[in-house]
Amino acid sequence: SEPCNTTMGAYKFMQELYRHKQSDVMRYLLRMRCWEYRQTDKIIRVSRPSRPDRARRLGYKAKQGYAIFRTRVRRGGRKRPVPKGATYGKPTNEGVNQLKNQRSIQSTAEDRVGRKCGSLRVLSSYWVGEDSTYKFYEVICVDPNHAAIRRDPNIRWICKATQKHRESRGLTSATHKSRGLGHGHTFRMTTGGSRRAGWKRRNLVSLRRRR
Repeated sequence: SEPCNTTMGAYKFMQELYRHKQSDVMRYLLRMRCWEYRQTDKIIRVSRPSRPDRARRLGYKAKQGYAIFRTRVRRGGRKRPVPKGATYGKPTNEGVNQLKNQRSIQSTAEDRVGRKCGSLRVLSSYWVGEDSTYKFYEVICVDPNHAAIRRDPNIRWICKATQKHRESRGLTSATHKSRGLGHGHTFRMTTGGSRRAGWKRRNLVSLRRRR
């Protein structure tokens, strides 16, 4: 039988490298990169993606109109922001410490970059590292007013007004996961497109008028 061909391109090699994060190469690389990321600002624009293979799979192109921002978010669950743990409510809502956020840390990263760069559109984001305190993400942003974007038929859809702050409305890949869509029959509350659409369909009384 023919021997299998084990050659691969550069992007495929990088993809396989990130699948083995506990290898000596990746452990050293991520440790050095996380040290560098900790020294920079919370949100900073970078000249090129740290993971070009991942960025390109998510739609990034190395041309005018695209920008990469790196951000960090504190790890861990969500503590309820109340004074001295006093929630002033029913006992079922007394919890303060062992709460979990409804949205992922990655969606929080996209949200912060989207607020910081209000004139840009958030396309997607990807993980680049983490340490004991932070998770680091790079967010792909697109300038909807740039001529190179408006002329490109593959990306001009993001110039529509309906794509404004898509990261805040659950339209990006990371934020879409917390909407409960497409998770099977146990997620009945989102049947029909969204939580609000399901509620409206169940609670609206439609009576046919006889004319």
